[in-house]
Amino acid sequence: TGGKVRTGAISRRGDAYLRTLLIHGARNLVRYPARSKWISEMLCRRPFNVVAVAVAHKLAKIAWAMAVRGSAPGSAPAGG
Repeated sequence: TGGKVRTGAISRRGDAYLRTLLIHGARNLVRYPARSKWISEMLCRRPFNVVAVAVAHKLAKIAWAMAVRGSAPGSAPAGG
């Protein structure tokens, strides 16, 4: 990858319902690409569903980080 960050597939392990919800939410975000430069650039290079899965993967990582840290990404840690 030459040091590039590659956000792609979601593993099929884990809760299928949660994965379905993440994909549905991601498809909704990809429908309006003007809101995100990253999504717009991805749509120029990749098909719609591939971008939707990449966005869902990114959402899953953000949700996991929020659950572990107890705060939103970029904000101060909770209780500190």
